[in-house]
Amino acid sequence: MTDGFERLWTPHRMAYITAERPSADAGDGCPFCAAPEKDDAAGLVVHRGELCFVVLNLFPYNPGHLLICPYRHVPLYLDLTDEETAEFTALTKQAIRALQAASRPMGFNLGMNQGAVAGAGVAAHLHQHVVPRWGGDMNFLPIVGQTKALPVLLEDTRQQLVAAWPQA
Repeated sequence: MTDGFERLWTPHRMAYITAERPSADAGDGCPFCAAPEKDDAAGLVVHRGELCFVVLNLFPYNPGHLLICPYRHVPLYLDLTDEETAEFTALTKQAIRALQAASRPMGFNLGMNQGAVAGAGVAAHLHQHVVPRWGGDMNFLPIVGQTKALPVLLEDTRQQLVAAWPQA
């Protein structure tokens, strides 16, 4: 029986799905607890706020893929204090402005995956994705070649965004 769908089988993705995740404990393998403890370049930190920080995604969907994270190790948006929520939101807006200035994207994907079942790679530490998008930025490479073509190095992207970060 056919259901009208064509399928692209990607069994290599099971390694990601079944991979051991960092524990719920702060610092225990959590990349978002480790990043702000490093210098900005080593931690890929773009901006440090009082309660939250902005970091480049180590495995970006597109150049400039940013993550907004609270310093505090909490898993859910509802766990943020009112002050953390305000800064989290303000940094999201600043990230969009910096990306607009640095690379003029045509649009953005914004989102949080709450819990491993929702797709969070690091479910134990809240983070919001800010992904810049351009027309035609996706092609066959990720699907057929299991390759993502990124035309700029992470450190070059970090430096561009630091230079373009709104001074607030």
